[in-house]
Amino acid sequence: MIDQVHVIREKMRAAQDKQKSYADLGRSDIEFAVGDKVLLKVSLMRGVMRFGKRGKLSKKFIGSYEILDRVGKVAYRLALPLALERIHTIFHVSQLRKYVIDPSHVLEAEKIELDDALTYVDTPKEIIDQKVRKTDIEKRYW
Repeated sequence: MIDQVHVIREKMRAAQDKQKSYADLGRSDIEFAVGDKVLLKVSLMRGVMRFGKRGKLSKKFIGSYEILDRVGKVAYRLALPLALERIHTIFHVSQLRKYVIDPSHVLEAEKIELDDALTYVDTPKEIIDQKVRKTDIEKRYW
């Protein structure tokens, strides 16, 4: 029985190594430098809610995370925020996409003036569209 377990483990290890070599062939040309910003691919699974959205509307990539160091030929360690502390920090290059820094991605927060009671008045800036609807009951009497 113990010999059979060793044989099964060796065959599984050989199969995993073979699949890993196939996966690494197509991805070995993609390289990132330490300090680069990358997006992290989120695996889409049916029926699982990720990051507040479900199904088609869920994000495919999250982040931009900084690469801390390179682990092996095709793996990188990322600096993840505390919200993702339960996730392993090393990712295969196939799960990463280079983040091109765009100044329009940075959003400036509006300054809110608070009164003594720490409250503020929220007023609309402009009315974009307006529509008056009449129901069937109003049409009968008018």
